[in-house]
Amino acid sequence: MTFTSLFKAEKLVSTLTISFFSLFLLAAMIDMSLFSQTINQMFGFAAEEFGAFWQWLMVANLALALVIAISPYGKLKLGHQSKPDISAFRWVSMIMCTLLAGGGVFWSAAEPVYHFLSPSPSYSGVGQHTEAAVTAALSQSFLHWGFLAWSVLGTLATIVLMYAHYEKGLKLRPRALLYPVFGERFENHWFGAVVDACSIIGVAAGTIGPIGFLASQLGFSIEVLFGIDSTLSSQVLILLGVVVIYSLSAFTGMDKGLQWLSKINVIGALALLLFVLTLGPTSFIFGSFVTAFGSYIEHFSAMSLGTEKTVWMTNWTWFFWGWFIGFAPMMAIFIAKISRGRSIRVLILAVAVGSPLVTNFWFTALGGTGIFFELTNPGAISGPMAGAGLPGILIATLQQLPLQIILVPAFLLLTTTFVATTGDSMAYAIAVVTSEDATPSKYQRLFWAAMLGVVAAVLLTAGNGGLAALESFIVVTAVPVSLLIATTLISAPVALKGMSAAKAIQ
Repeated sequence: MTFTSLFKAEKLVSTLTISFFSLFLLAAMIDMSLFSQTINQMFGFAAEEFGAFWQWLMVANLALALVIAISPYGKLKLGHQSKPDISAFRWVSMIMCTLLAGGGVFWSAAEPVYHFLSPSPSYSGVGQHTEAAVTAALSQSFLHWGFLAWSVLGTLATIVLMYAHYEKGLKLRPRALLYPVFGERFENHWFGAVVDACSIIGVAAGTIGPIGFLASQLGFSIEVLFGIDSTLSSQVLILLGVVVIYSLSAFTGMDKGLQWLSKINVIGALALLLFVLTLGPTSFIFGSFVTAFGSYIEHFSAMSLGTEKTVWMTNWTWFFWGWFIGFAPMMAIFIAKISRGRSIRVLILAVAVGSPLVTNFWFTALGGTGIFFELTNPGAISGPMAGAGLPGILIATLQQLPLQIILVPAFLLLTTTFVATTGDSMAYAIAVVTSEDATPSKYQRLFWAAMLGVVAAVLLTAGNGGLAALESFIVVTAVPVSLLIATTLISAPVALKGMSAAKAIQ
């Protein structure tokens, strides 16, 4: 391959992406302090300048998706296919496990407890360590991992991509989101390559971060449980193990490794959920979920569109919105690949309604259990959190339950397989975008799976701040990606009209 060939249209996306991460790693290794400071400044600027826009975008995306679901367009089948290729259980499992890897275990335990100890601006009048604080904490967590987040990840963007790819024959990549409005203008244009590269960088940053942090969290957990020091060497070995797992899964393909991982994740999560409900504060969990969900719906508008306390919004809501928006194009590509034969209504209800409800209950089970122990025994959870930070909350919560010797390793294993599922699915999505073929080869999937792990390992060894800087960078990449996602508010209705007209002709 010559130097010139790297900048041809079909190679430009890979060239831009690999070049970015090479420069990113080089800057991190030269001066980590200056590097982290620069990224944090960019992160703050992006969140403060675009945070309010992201809030309105998330709300508009959900509202339009729900309108489409209940409209006659909801009956349309996606992907030029009348029946699905994948069973409903496997389909939902693959979707949920892909997103929940970043937050299904870590944030579900940590975020509710944090908001319980320090109520969000939307509940500024609520006192700490009170019954009202329980509702406020869970409600705020529901917002960040609820209807808005799930909707932007897999509704309008998925519909547009499936229309452009399966109905019009375009390649399945982020630039296809522009097709209903701009036609094929950017299909072989350098601007289309930049759009794809920004989307890949965003999702890679959001995937590499959890992979690296998983190694740190598992190292910390092993030290707490077995007294084995969490050294850099041990964390790198853990990271290597995770990379091997999801790389092998990516190599075997979506119909084997990924479906198997997703199935194991869901079954494991259900089993552990039953353990927590049985061994933990069962009535408190169910009661808190009902009360908090009611408060979530009641304060939905205020929490979704409020912009008070910029610093808090930057560190929480705007950070999450940037994270989810950055994931959106590539997540939509993944969902488009596995959703042929589903109706638009089923897609939207499963992704934007059903999945958030399950997620919210999962957050109540784990986070609510931690809150219960802190409420009844102040310091039981906040003490370990003060010493180890947010990663200490999960271990501290599980150690309050009976059979902790089984539960703690089981949850750590579940966290590992969840993160592995995201690494696998996002490596697959990146390979789809960068491949010249409609279906990427197993070696292309393996290359991108390994690439994610290599970047995580280098940043982990580079010192404190490298992984955090990369995860913050997803908020920076969310700026251009959010403009791309905003076009779906127009392109989705246009795509629906095109699909409806094509069906009428048949």
